[in-house]
Amino acid sequence: MMKFLQKLGRSLMLPVAVLPAAAILMGIGYWIDHDGWGEGNALAAFLIKAGASIIDHIPILFAVGVALGMSKDKDGSSALSGLVAFLVVTTMLSTDTVALLQGIDVANVNPAFEKIDNAFIGILSGFIAAWMYNRYSQVKLPDFLAFFSGKRLVPIMSAVAMLAASAVLFFVWPVVYSWLVSFGEGISSLGAIGAGLYGFFNRLLIPTGLHHALNAVFWFDTIGINDIGKFWASEGVKGVTGMYQAGFFPIMMFGLPAAGLAMYHTAKTKRKKQVASLMLAAGFASFFTGVTEPLEFAFMFLAPALYVVHAALTGLSLFIAAMFEWTAGFGFSAGFIDFFLSLRIPIANMPLMLVVQGLGFAVVYYFLFRFLIVKFNLKTPGREDEEEIEESELGETINDFTNMAVQIVDGLGGVENIRSVEYCATRLRVEVGKMDHVDQKKIKSTGVPGIHIVGSQSIQVIVGTNVQFVADEVEKIRKHR
Repeated sequence: MMKFLQKLGRSLMLPVAVLPAAAILMGIGYWIDHDGWGEGNALAAFLIKAGASIIDHIPILFAVGVALGMSKDKDGSSALSGLVAFLVVTTMLSTDTVALLQGIDVANVNPAFEKIDNAFIGILSGFIAAWMYNRYSQVKLPDFLAFFSGKRLVPIMSAVAMLAASAVLFFVWPVVYSWLVSFGEGISSLGAIGAGLYGFFNRLLIPTGLHHALNAVFWFDTIGINDIGKFWASEGVKGVTGMYQAGFFPIMMFGLPAAGLAMYHTAKTKRKKQVASLMLAAGFASFFTGVTEPLEFAFMFLAPALYVVHAALTGLSLFIAAMFEWTAGFGFSAGFIDFFLSLRIPIANMPLMLVVQGLGFAVVYYFLFRFLIVKFNLKTPGREDEEEIEESELGETINDFTNMAVQIVDGLGGVENIRSVEYCATRLRVEVGKMDHVDQKKIKSTGVPGIHIVGSQSIQVIVGTNVQFVADEVEKIRKHR
């Protein structure tokens, strides 16, 4: 299970890497025109819409990224299948389609189906598409259907699989959604403790997209709380209104960026530069705009236990802020932009204390994350087993990827001895027919950092960050010999 989650986490790195830029664009646009969200300023509208074009489509990015990352040879048809799977399920379970299936007006459709376009559905679509690719990409159909054989069959099978999944979700999704709404209504009467529980489950449900159900209860006018609306209208109770928002500021502005620093400091030496670029961009997006997905999705599947710790700390932050009645609010998210703007709202109560609280949480996040990562060898970005580069004495490196690939293929016993080739961030993962035909010295003569035998027929050649180019050349050799 852990290996599956780590592979899922790595698959999300491609779409996650683009999120910080989108968040910053939206944040700057929101800063320029906070009240109008672009209605009063063309530049703000341009920036907000540019960022929203990515942020608003996180689920579809995940569908494509997971399908590509979890397929056995990272072929483009798997990504297309992820898109097909996502389009099928979100269309079949859209409010318009559900209204047709149930024979009712759109206005009477269960509100759960308004939230079907979420991260969980995107990840599920990508996983099913990857599964279909791994199962059917090599299937040969009878001659009269030969055109649809192999990789062309995968999107078709993905669509069929998602029809079945849609049928299940048609009954299951409303039940799960209603449970969460009922749960939210129950804890709303618990004061500061309820705020803490809400914060904990809000973060815990982020991977599924079901946090929207809780948010609807506390932030909007679902049952009369309307925490966001009342705060910005300054119509609630000072020290109480904003209690379901305030505790997020210490986490998003200080805690998560500190967690990113801890993950950078604990990354493997040869991965630090790569991790630094991700954490710097994601940390800035979290602090400035309050968009946390780039940071959270960077470790929630690679180290799920650490993500639970993060959820617990978020709950603690909301509890502390609510208990001391420190309040601030947001219209977009709990970043510096909204914090600064909420200072002018009369109902805000001692909001600067949230900065003090945030500095404390930054210390807690950094040292607790660093301790847990090292103590339990958690596979946060830059520490995954698959990314580890073994140390060895380097010979004269062959810079020509084609020549390197030729020698590696020969060292693996030739094309006829190679059954399959995949690659991750730094390694060629090869299944061979007979291990005794492998010449490790010949492979090492190319200057690769190392070789790792992982089974009777499985060998990994550690190439480095240019592994994709070597893998591409290996595939060309296999196809033309």
